[in-house]
Amino acid sequence: MNTPDMILYRGLFTTLDRSNPTASAVAIENGSFTAVGSDQEIMKLRGRSTKVINLGGRGVLPGLIDNHLHIIRGGLNFNMELRWDGVWSLADAMAMLKKQVAITPPPQWVRVVGGWSEFQFAERRMPTLAEINAAAPDTPVFVLHVYARAMLNAAALRAVGYAKDTPDPAGGEIERDAHGNPTGMLIARPSAAILYGTLAKGPKLPLDYQLNSTRHFMRELNRLGVTGAIDAGGGFQNYPEDYAVIQKLADEGQLTIRLAYNLFTQKPQGEKDDFLNWTKISKYKQGSDYFRHNGAGEMLVFSAADFEDFRVPRPDMPPQMENELEEVVRILVQNKWPWRLHATYDETISRALDVYEKVHQDTPLDGLHWFFDHAETISDQSIDRIAALGGGIAVQHRMAYQGEYFVERYGRGAAEATPPVRKMLERGVKVSAGTDATRVASYNPWVSLAWLITGRTVGGLRLYPQSNCLDRETALRMWTENVAWFSNEEGKKGRIKVGQFADLVVPNRDFFACAESEIPDITSDLTVVGGRIVYGASDFKSLDDAAPPPAMPDWSPVRNFGGYGNWANAGKNAQGVAARVTHACGCRATCAVHGHDHASALLGRIPVSDLKSFWGALGCACWAV
Repeated sequence: MNTPDMILYRGLFTTLDRSNPTASAVAIENGSFTAVGSDQEIMKLRGRSTKVINLGGRGVLPGLIDNHLHIIRGGLNFNMELRWDGVWSLADAMAMLKKQVAITPPPQWVRVVGGWSEFQFAERRMPTLAEINAAAPDTPVFVLHVYARAMLNAAALRAVGYAKDTPDPAGGEIERDAHGNPTGMLIARPSAAILYGTLAKGPKLPLDYQLNSTRHFMRELNRLGVTGAIDAGGGFQNYPEDYAVIQKLADEGQLTIRLAYNLFTQKPQGEKDDFLNWTKISKYKQGSDYFRHNGAGEMLVFSAADFEDFRVPRPDMPPQMENELEEVVRILVQNKWPWRLHATYDETISRALDVYEKVHQDTPLDGLHWFFDHAETISDQSIDRIAALGGGIAVQHRMAYQGEYFVERYGRGAAEATPPVRKMLERGVKVSAGTDATRVASYNPWVSLAWLITGRTVGGLRLYPQSNCLDRETALRMWTENVAWFSNEEGKKGRIKVGQFADLVVPNRDFFACAESEIPDITSDLTVVGGRIVYGASDFKSLDDAAPPPAMPDWSPVRNFGGYGNWANAGKNAQGVAARVTHACGCRATCAVHGHDHASALLGRIPVSDLKSFWGALGCACWAV
């Protein structure tokens, strides 16, 4: 064995290698683990040039891998976005908005682009259009709420040209007042096209700023312990044009996230042509261990995309879905490309499986790592059909942000297994976890892990019984070794094991011992990707030399607020701290009789917010449940 480039010792390594589950030290050479064992065994390998890091008894986990992240698109825009992810009061969120409005120069917009839910706020509500207009009378503001609706202030309406005579665009509705004038509310009905189409009208960053923005987004993910991701493409993300920035960073060795990317078709009725073209100009698996092609999806054909706004009834896919999907799937199978397909409802999944099974009879799918994304209402029968065909299911924590809506429409019983993660694992299908960030959910992996473990939404509602929750080790495997199958990299990453990529994270608290309520607050104190330190904080701050230049432009929200949880101002706002403490126990109001066990009452229609009402005077709706 050659002299290691790096040794980390005096750690408590959770390796996820069943043949060697724990260790206290590792050796790294040429970006991979070359030895995993005891301090005594590993320190014998030390050479003069070996970098040695004393972990001081800290816990160490394999680096986290997000199975569904829109990182390429998100990176191009990250520096322009004001993130409300992890902000626990609407008052704090609006204060952030006002501060950002004050420094944003024309013609730029202030964008709040998803990753939050009104249920996370102490006030349990969204901002009103009047509040947004008061905060920003002249600066365009765009606030996206999951993929259900967006709020535009008057300045933004003027910027995008929506007026009384503007017709509703395909795939959406412009809400209007009694006189026919747009109110500023855009409604995704029957799809989200109006939302991302309107967002795309805003100013874009120049190339050098986009490079900087992508580096800052990767830095933020590294801060949270993410070392890898599968990019799921996205609307208005054309290949190869919109991949130039990430390709340049890859060519220059500046990626701090291992990235496998899928290609997402962009035009209804043009899907077949897209994939015929792409299978000619690109090859599956082309690239490197840091940036590589991963097949097609998550959009294969627009007729198979079931929109997931749980505030409205389930959409029915059109009758031409099967024929259009079959045309594309046959192209992919013939070229040995795997694929992923966005599918929220079992009705869509079962129809897609009819197509897959038909294609499989002619051209076997054997060896293709294809899978469904999301699958919130998947049935037992569909799970078994996926397993029989050798496919997988990639779940994300969208229900952590929309669970209250699902319960309101379908009831608590229907929500108890949305998705049925435990059953998927028990039935032997390939399953992994991710976020679907940055718009419908936050990119924070620990929020997803907490959702898998506790069954709670970000608003504190307990969705799942214990029978559909995972223990911490199983949840961690969903975020590490399990994801490797979905990028066809099994045996290469996901565990701390000799021969695998040296990707690891030292969390700022013990993932296995901390209170469940603390899991979403975990960050990284040390993140290593390929044996390179890409993030360091606390005791390891001096080891961190990978920080990008300051966020560009100089008015970027990243400079003032950081990312998740407004971390740049952490501890400065007492109201936010109080809201977070309340949030941790899953309620939003005090109740001397019922303590903190009444989150479910908040879904009721009892007017607890009306202080003149009976229930409002009590400050609690528990009595009505």
